[in-house]
Amino acid sequence: MFCEHRWDRSLAFGETVFPCPRPGPAPMLLWLLLILAPGRQPAGALPKALLLLKPPWSTAFEGETVTLFCKDHHSLAWEYVSWYHNETPLRKQSGRLQISKSGHYRCKTQRSSLSDPVHVQFLPDWLVLQASHPAFERDKVVLRCRGKEEEDIMERTYYKNEEKIGSSYNSNITVYPAFNDDSTYRCTASGMYILGMSWTETSRPLKIQVQELFPSPVLTASPSWPIEGSPVTLTCETWLPPLTSHTRLQFCFFKEHRALGAGWSNSPELQIPTMWSEGAASYWCQARTVIPRILKTSPRSQIRVHRVPVSDVNLETQPPVGQLIEGEDLVLICSVAAGTGTVTFSWHREGSERSLGRKTQNALSAELRIASVREQDAGRYYCAADNLDGPVLSKRIRITPRVPASRPVLTVRTPRAQAVEGDVVELHCEAQRGSPPILYRFYREDVPLGSSSAPSGGGASLNLSLTAEHSGNYSCEANNGLRVQRSKMVSLSITVPVSHPVLTLNPDVAQAMVGDVLELRCEAQRGSPPILYWFYHEDVILGNTSAPFGGGASFNLSLTTEHSGNYSCGADNGLGAQSSETVSLNITGAIPRNIGSVPGPDPPAQALHSPRGLSRPALMELQPLYSNVSPGDDDLVYSQIWIRQHREGSPAHSPRTHQKGEVFHQEPAIVYSEVKRADPYDPARQDCEEAAEGYENVPCTSLASDH
Repeated sequence: MFCEHRWDRSLAFGETVFPCPRPGPAPMLLWLLLILAPGRQPAGALPKALLLLKPPWSTAFEGETVTLFCKDHHSLAWEYVSWYHNETPLRKQSGRLQISKSGHYRCKTQRSSLSDPVHVQFLPDWLVLQASHPAFERDKVVLRCRGKEEEDIMERTYYKNEEKIGSSYNSNITVYPAFNDDSTYRCTASGMYILGMSWTETSRPLKIQVQELFPSPVLTASPSWPIEGSPVTLTCETWLPPLTSHTRLQFCFFKEHRALGAGWSNSPELQIPTMWSEGAASYWCQARTVIPRILKTSPRSQIRVHRVPVSDVNLETQPPVGQLIEGEDLVLICSVAAGTGTVTFSWHREGSERSLGRKTQNALSAELRIASVREQDAGRYYCAADNLDGPVLSKRIRITPRVPASRPVLTVRTPRAQAVEGDVVELHCEAQRGSPPILYRFYREDVPLGSSSAPSGGGASLNLSLTAEHSGNYSCEANNGLRVQRSKMVSLSITVPVSHPVLTLNPDVAQAMVGDVLELRCEAQRGSPPILYWFYHEDVILGNTSAPFGGGASFNLSLTTEHSGNYSCGADNGLGAQSSETVSLNITGAIPRNIGSVPGPDPPAQALHSPRGLSRPALMELQPLYSNVSPGDDDLVYSQIWIRQHREGSPAHSPRTHQKGEVFHQEPAIVYSEVKRADPYDPARQDCEEAAEGYENVPCTSLASDH
């Protein structure tokens, strides 16, 4: 009679038929060493090969054979396989090996490293306890209690550490041993003799050393000695045996007690974009399976980071050098061409012991902002960088803020206290602050006069030759390309010297009589007020009159016979006196007449201008006639010769006083004066005669008005 058992195809390579057991010798202690040592392989090595058995039991009866197969991560290897028995190489290199001797067996393919050893035993016992191969932690292991004569066995009982864990007639049991499980397993088989007596057989004890589902991971870094600041790839290295490659692993990376990245992921790699040297920080990783739940941790390791000293320190500014304007913010940018790790940047100004600022950061550049730069901030600046190998300095650069032109001041520089027509004045415009070059423009009443440049700063000037039209408001403008500023208005008043005045007489009559009031009018056509006018008779001062707002002035005379002579006037506004031409005036008194004589006119007084004045004498208005009696009917004609005197060598504008040695020449000039006979039918004449009747020395003005 035979017992037929069909094994799970996932644990075997085919069906196997076993003979039924029969009672055998006393049990012996059996160590089933599935894996002698946990699987460990150095980082970067080829995955281990896996040695498989067919049938999948590492314990068999003597006389039986077991076929060994070698599998790598890809598939079963059918050639170029290296076999080892008790660490001794075997000559056979085919993909399978049939064995019948007990011992430790190992294999290796071209695509894998040496497998873990498997101890296979061939026992002479009647009852053996078999465990399925391979067995991984927390994976199921099938225990089979097998006898040489299976048909005689009525019941099988299984024990773990002498405790019953199950029994059956012809069934196997499944256990789930943990990794490094130190439990001892055995089984018993019982049956009945023909005579009704029972019997019992016991197997040798069996200790199952379970293979790791995957070894504890090892953390590696690529590159292994990274340069500070460069990226690093961390790898959590472990491996799964070929038969368990379907098991899913998850990984997590740690720095000290802090998880890196997003935590658990399906990738065994983690990219660190920038690696910094931070003392004795340690890195480690964990790997786990989801089903079953197995978690393993790598040893902690430190990653040596190579630090590169800083070099080629450079200082730049924003805005660029030469474009900074006072009041703007200045940004100093310190950078290094090379250097790793934490860099300490500092900024300095020549002549100052204290630094302007300091920053420490994991970067190749840093910025320092100086707010509202002033003119006094000008100087030579530099920066330093240090990553613990000593500071390295940059070149010095000169920073000079450009100062917008301030409001200029316009100064009018005159050769005297009061600007006079004909003077040359200097208009000087100067901005107290402002970066050169500065262009100055000058204005009169907002009309441009000209411009002048100050290439090195300071002020600029514009010269003017003054005329009367230059009076007005002046200003200037400063422009250095940053700002245009206009000065305050400055008023300039041009004083005009007086011109030669003109003397006129009022009334301008042909005859002047003693007792008349004569107005002397003096006026200069040009000249800035106030003007002081002086009046002269034969160079003797008669008096003066002021014209505070310009124009002319007058002086009145009550005429006497002594007022005959030459008259002139002078004008003075503080810039030099000017004289008029002389005007001659003759005064004639009344001519006495006898009572009853024929009335006639008194001799007329005639005013003559100087030779440089009028070309001919002018007649004055006839004065009233005086008579003591009524005039007759006869026509009266009076003739008189007037003498006009000329002073030799004395022009009209000569001094007013006679000088010694002057010679006078008499030039006769005859002027005829005629009294028209009165019209007897003139009513005015009749009224006049009636009024004068019975009176003496009664003036008759009608005669003067008729002539």
